[in-house]
Amino acid sequence: MSGMFSWKVVYDGKTPPPGKAVGPHERMSWGRTAGIGIQHVVAMFGATFVFPVVMGLDPNLAILFSGICTMLFLVIVKNWVPSYLGTSAAFVGAVAAIRGQGGDSADVTGAILVAGLVLLAIGIGVHFAGPGMLKKVLPPAVTGAVVMLIGFNLAPVVAGIYWPQDQWVALATAAFLMLGAVLLPGFWARIAVFLALVFGFLLSWVLDMLSGGIADPETGEIADRVNFSGIGDAAWFGLPSGTLADGVSAVHGPSFSLTFTLLVLPGVIALIAENTGHVRGIADMTGADLDPYMGRALGADGFATALASSFGGSPTTTYAENMGVMSATRIYSTAAYWFAAGFAIILGLCPKFGVIINAIPGGVLGGVTVVLYGMIGLIGAKIWVDNGVNFGNPVNMVPLAAGLVAGIGDVTLKITDDFQLSGIAFGTLLLVVMYHLVKGKEKSLENTDDDKTDPTFT
Repeated sequence: MSGMFSWKVVYDGKTPPPGKAVGPHERMSWGRTAGIGIQHVVAMFGATFVFPVVMGLDPNLAILFSGICTMLFLVIVKNWVPSYLGTSAAFVGAVAAIRGQGGDSADVTGAILVAGLVLLAIGIGVHFAGPGMLKKVLPPAVTGAVVMLIGFNLAPVVAGIYWPQDQWVALATAAFLMLGAVLLPGFWARIAVFLALVFGFLLSWVLDMLSGGIADPETGEIADRVNFSGIGDAAWFGLPSGTLADGVSAVHGPSFSLTFTLLVLPGVIALIAENTGHVRGIADMTGADLDPYMGRALGADGFATALASSFGGSPTTTYAENMGVMSATRIYSTAAYWFAAGFAIILGLCPKFGVIINAIPGGVLGGVTVVLYGMIGLIGAKIWVDNGVNFGNPVNMVPLAAGLVAGIGDVTLKITDDFQLSGIAFGTLLLVVMYHLVKGKEKSLENTDDDKTDPTFT
């Protein structure tokens, strides 16, 4: 264990010269390493607390567990896979569906806990069977489709909940985020979500002072966009506490339901895609063979998700934002991630910080989520492009088309009076089952007809 926590000092502890890098088991001086750790916290910060807010969970608890779970992840992968575990967006659509069917926060975290255990089991399987099994069960065509329907299924959440609360602030925040992500240089573009949240927050505060509050779209009551009530009573240091909007305690135990669990299981496919992409991306950047750690990474994220959910926290995943920091700095030291995790734990133990997070206006969330949810969907398309999925082949086109429409359109399959599949769950089941069914039939036909050509649409 002591060897795992030993980092070789390189370049006399200074920033690496141009063209050079700091590896996972290397470090700069402790001061510079801590500075990189702070950059990682800022990079993950925006999305990590936005997604708990939109899922109706406690953002302070999410930040706290992101730090704890990052440390857990690093131990399991033996400090070979530099990564930060922030809040996953893979379950946001399913959470909206659970709440739409009358479920509360305990139902949400119970379902996600089971999904975490499923991912843990898959990670163990991959560790012993090898990463090749993933592409057989979940080829890029299927994985991309599932990620796409998870993102686009969230469009009604933006349109029906957040955007109407303050459409002009939402539009301004979305515009700032888009311009920042595209036009700002380097590191600043990586934290465009965080900067957009700050911009929207300040804009809402200025509008409150200049023109007063805004009418609630449902009740018509006038209220300030920014509400800091309770910040004076909140302690500077303490465990997350209080009550969520649905009356469940911020820290709570899970409740289990088969129906709700089936709604979140498609999110596991998204987590597999995120984690495998992260590990392979780091392998490309560092030149290291990280395939032996693929199963460990998947299992670690599954265990972390289950652990966080068992206390009412949010699901976790590896973060592309932090890969961006590594790409820009060429510093892959896992020591920096230990500092980042420690800083996150400190923030999570500050209740005043939690009050500020909970004061984010709905219009600001509308502007941020209209971009983020769309980006989640387009990541699915990126998986297709990166892997050269051929949509001239009806094996890829037909079952995926059916699953996408069923999932994004929230189609419902009623099995009994008390049990039904809808939205993401039904769409995922439809596309996965039908893809493997037609794929198997295609192989059977190929084996019986040597002259058969690849089927294409003309």
